[in-house]
Amino acid sequence: MNVIICATQVPFVRGGAEVLVDGLREALVAAGHRVDVVALPFKWYPKEEILKSALAWRLLDLTEANGMPVDAVICTKFPTWAVRHPRKIAWVVHQHRQAYDWFGTPLSDFTNSAEDVALRRRIAEIDRRGLGECVARFAISGNVAARLKRSIGLEAEPLHVPIRLEGLEPVAYGDYILSVSRLDRAKRVELLLEAMAEAGGDFRAVIAGDGPEAGSLRERAASLGLSGRVTFTGRVSDSELVRLYNEARAVFYSPVDEDFGLAAVEALTAGKPVVTVADAGGVLEFVEDGVTGLVSANAEPCSTAPILSRLMADEALARRLGAAGQERVAGLRWDRVVARLLGHG
Repeated sequence: MNVIICATQVPFVRGGAEVLVDGLREALVAAGHRVDVVALPFKWYPKEEILKSALAWRLLDLTEANGMPVDAVICTKFPTWAVRHPRKIAWVVHQHRQAYDWFGTPLSDFTNSAEDVALRRRIAEIDRRGLGECVARFAISGNVAARLKRSIGLEAEPLHVPIRLEGLEPVAYGDYILSVSRLDRAKRVELLLEAMAEAGGDFRAVIAGDGPEAGSLRERAASLGLSGRVTFTGRVSDSELVRLYNEARAVFYSPVDEDFGLAAVEALTAGKPVVTVADAGGVLEFVEDGVTGLVSANAEPCSTAPILSRLMADEALARRLGAAGQERVAGLRWDRVVARLLGHG
């Protein structure tokens, strides 16, 4: 089968959605399909650019390429599902959240102006029409599926994302808490720093990733007196990331209402418990308090600090939670994802 994966790309930015596209492409090829990725740059500022991005996708003709029919297209993020194709399948990573659940928070630049109200309405229309045209709709988590239902009234089947990293296993339960994420406000990495300062002690943190908050997080670590206990690695190779997972005591991953939480699944695969917060969204589909990790009631340092201290003081607890986590994610496989996605239409 000839399959095109439709993706958006913000130049020089790489996160979970890009990892998903890479994994899906590899899995489709392994299943014997001919696959290519069509990615268009996505610009959301000024906000009027959003509609231009959607129009660009709508104008694409992906029904054939050089005389060869395209049997299916798989859409991933807004506004890729605006593309036209008779066998369009959606595996929704997320909508343009600034226009939906982030509206009214510091994470959104939309206001109550007449222009912004009209633009949010147009974005919802694009989603409703584009996703409504799909022969099948999936979402990367139950959390994303629930958002779709609430916002535009469409159903989607949750289909979780398997990992791509190989070699994850609990080699050791070391003296550091690992954080793996893009460094932006929505990931709340500053909570780890503030909780470490609250907890005291001499345990370390390793923060892997880059992003717009990298500089301010380094400054925050210094202001809290944590410079000697926190290592910022920037983006690391897959092999180094595997080593960091395998040797960590636990993994801190506490984003704001996350779509899915690939880092949490990677951590659990490595047999490491995850420290998160009760409002972390899709992360909670795998991280259960006292079973596969520890969940703070809120995103306050005073609530998270005792959790970090507890894990660092009790290696047996970390091992027990990590082992349960490995069992929780054992069924996530790319061949099953491919079978579900292409089993329609």
